[in-house]
Amino acid sequence: MLTSLRSACVAAAAVALCLGLATPAAAKNREYVPDTLLIKFSGNASDLKRSELRKLVRALRSDRISPHSRDIEKIRLPRGMTVETALKLLAQQPGVEIVEPDWKIRALPNSNDTLYTNGSLWGMYGDGTTPANAFGSGAGEVWVAGSTGSSQVLVGVVDEGIDVNHPDLAANVWVNPYDPVDGVDNDGNGYVDDVNGWDFAGNNNSVFDGGTGDTHGTHVAGTIGGVGGNGAGVAGVNWSVKMISAKFLDATGGTTSGAIAALLYINDLKRRHGLDIVATSNSWGGGGFSQQLLNAINAGGDLGILFIAAAGNDGLNNDTTTSYPASYSCTTPNRAWDCVISVAAINSSGGIASFSNYGASSVDLGAPGVTIQSTLPNNTYGAYSGTSMATPHVSGAAALCASVDPQMRGMALRDAILTTTVATPSLNGRTSTGGRLDASALHAKC
Repeated sequence: MLTSLRSACVAAAAVALCLGLATPAAAKNREYVPDTLLIKFSGNASDLKRSELRKLVRALRSDRISPHSRDIEKIRLPRGMTVETALKLLAQQPGVEIVEPDWKIRALPNSNDTLYTNGSLWGMYGDGTTPANAFGSGAGEVWVAGSTGSSQVLVGVVDEGIDVNHPDLAANVWVNPYDPVDGVDNDGNGYVDDVNGWDFAGNNNSVFDGGTGDTHGTHVAGTIGGVGGNGAGVAGVNWSVKMISAKFLDATGGTTSGAIAALLYINDLKRRHGLDIVATSNSWGGGGFSQQLLNAINAGGDLGILFIAAAGNDGLNNDTTTSYPASYSCTTPNRAWDCVISVAAINSSGGIASFSNYGASSVDLGAPGVTIQSTLPNNTYGAYSGTSMATPHVSGAAALCASVDPQMRGMALRDAILTTTVATPSLNGRTSTGGRLDASALHAKC
């Protein structure tokens, strides 16, 4: 095996194999020190031969990595000598037993957030986490694998507002770099000082009004992107992400026009500024069919934005009784794929929640939605149940996958989410996939 690897390393096209980066998936999670090689000399290599090998790659210096072995050295490469080039030069040289990159190693993250460690945050668990729950989203397994999200990936929270000052959310709330707070619409989008998003219900830039009006949106946000690893509260599916508050609901509800305005706002941010908005999270419903709302959803789909929606909490079959917006089909003549993902709720035993809507063709998958702990306004926490709570698990998983693979967007991301579900008896015949979200299997595909 070592001989064949050395032979492969001679060919420039096969350097990735030497680096353990033969596939894009490998490259994402493997980094090496850019100016360093580890070399193990053959035991019979003379001092002169070792010196010649160092000179071959113009080594600036060489150091034994352990006093217990004189044969293993860390070689510092000069500017202009890449790891790839050095590997090719040394791979088949007599006197070289092994030559390889100096891989970067990181501690594998696991949540130390109190509601995770005490067993309360079951929706984040998998069968391989501690604590464990096989019917959770599996997000905890992704964290242990080394992925916790990215601040370059954005999710639009189309809902109530978000408590932007909550210590478990503040770092992951989007701040508009194009419109500083100065009383001027600097980015020309029609919204003055939309620093964290916009309140389409109150028509102002305050996305958090306190009281009871923003509890739902704050709870949803905590599941998508509660800061993880900070030793307090909850951890969201993403420890790092940016959430844009597109508030159109208040304590009394909202309107279709508000929802349309919110979605068009999100679409404009992606279209004009190129923000990497991969999805909107939509834990709301009511009203009849609206072509204008569907047009706004379709416009987002054309930009590659998934519309992830709660199936509804009436215990009804959406195949026969529509529930909007989850029942919209987001396709256009030029885009055959459906940008809507409809989410049912399951409990911690894997059963579909008694309140959850379902539909063999109109609801796509299930996700944790019963007794879900998350953030609430004013530095508090609490447990809610509903397809509203299931939806942000899927929105969060979409963002987590997108943070790993820069190509996984739009249709590819939708397909990855739906083809990695875990078959679940309670969802058989009640969702199109017959399964529940599996963030860990999704991560493996990203």
